[in-house]
Amino acid sequence: MSGRLIKTAVLFFMVMLLSAATILVSMGTKSLATVSAPLYVPPVAEKNPVPLSRPFREFVQFMEQELDSTHTVGAAFTIVHGGEVVYTGTYGERENGSQKEVDEHTLFRLASVSKGFAGVLASMLEQDGAFSLDDKVVDRYPGFSLKDSVSTADLTIRNLLSHTSGLVPYAFDNLVEADQELYTIIERLDEVDISAPPGELYGYQNVMFSMVDPIARKSTGIPYEVLLKEKIFNPLGMTDASAGPVDLQRNPNIAYPHVKTRNGYMALHPHEGYYNVLPAAGVNASISDMGQWLLALLGYQQERMPDTVISNITAPVIYTPLKWRYTRYWKPFRERYYSLGWRIYQYQGRKIIYHGGYIRGYRAEIAFCPSEDVGIAFMQNSPNNLASRCVPTFMDLFLK
Repeated sequence: MSGRLIKTAVLFFMVMLLSAATILVSMGTKSLATVSAPLYVPPVAEKNPVPLSRPFREFVQFMEQELDSTHTVGAAFTIVHGGEVVYTGTYGERENGSQKEVDEHTLFRLASVSKGFAGVLASMLEQDGAFSLDDKVVDRYPGFSLKDSVSTADLTIRNLLSHTSGLVPYAFDNLVEADQELYTIIERLDEVDISAPPGELYGYQNVMFSMVDPIARKSTGIPYEVLLKEKIFNPLGMTDASAGPVDLQRNPNIAYPHVKTRNGYMALHPHEGYYNVLPAAGVNASISDMGQWLLALLGYQQERMPDTVISNITAPVIYTPLKWRYTRYWKPFRERYYSLGWRIYQYQGRKIIYHGGYIRGYRAEIAFCPSEDVGIAFMQNSPNNLASRCVPTFMDLFLK
C-alpha cells in the first residue's frame, strides 16, 4: 500500500472513531431529542404529517427545558388536535440508573386521573340501562347506611361521582392507605360525620366515589376492571391500559415510582396503594393509550363513546371553591366546577375539562378543550411541580 493510501486509511479510521464517540456521548443524556429518549411520532402523525404550529413548538421547547432542569427521571406527554395525535414525547428512564427508556407503551399509574374513566363508564352503563345516575345508592347497594337516615335515603350515584355525598372530605382515606378492602370500609361509613345533605356541598372523596365499583358489579354481574376493559380500553384501542396491580412478569414495561431524597430521586418497588379503590385511583396507562383516550373525549369515537356520554361528563354539577395552591399556576379565574369524575374550568372564555392525579411516586395530568378541539396528557414517575405547570402553560400558549 502506498504512503498516500495509508494516510487516507488512517484519516478515515480516525473520523469513524470520532463519530462513534459522538454517538456514545449523546446516548448518555436524557434530552427529548437524544438517542436515549427518542421522540415517538405516532403512526397517525406519520401517515398524516401535521407540522407543529407555533404554540405546540413553544410548548415542546418548554417541556424539553423543564424535564432537564427538574431532573425528572421519566415522563411522557401527548398533544391531540384536530382529530389527530400531533405530538408525543417520551423522556428518560423507567427506573433511575437502569438505562431502560420510557417509550410510548411504558405504563404509568394515573392516580386520580382514573376518576375520569369512572365517570365515562357510569354514563355508558346508564345508556345501556344498567342503572340511572339518579338512582338511590341504597336501592343499588342493599344494606348501605350512613350516619344520618335522610342522607342514607337521598344519596344518589350522581352524588358519589360528583363528590356531593355530604360526608366530610377524604372520609376514611386512612383506611384506604392501610390497604383495607373497599367493602370493609363501606360497612363503616355510618361512623363518618356528615357536613351537608347530598347534593349541596362539594367534598372530595375516594371511598364514596369508588362505590360505583360495587354498584356497577351488582347491576351488571361484571367486575369493574373487566367493564373498563370491555367498554373503554378495548374499543378505543388502549392496548396497554388496565385497572389494578400490574403483573410485572407479563409486562415489565412499567415506570417505577420515585421519591426525592438528598441524593436525588430514589426508585421504589411498584406498590399497590389505592388499588383498593379502582374508580378513584386504580387505572394504569401508557402515553399511547392517553392519546386515544383524548381523541375519544373530543368526539372522534362516537360509535364507541356517544356525544350523550361526553355531554354528561362535561356538564358542571357543583361549584368547587378550590384552594389557591391547586390553581396557582393558572391565570386567575373563578368559575370552577366538578362534574362526573372531571373538573370543569371556565378559563379565558373557554370550557376546559381537567383532572390531575398524585400517588406516591407518580403524577398525571389531563385536560381537553372541546371548543378548540385540543387536548394534552402528561405522566411522570418522579413527582415535581412540572406536573402542576404543564397544563396551564400549554393552555396559555394555545389560547394566546
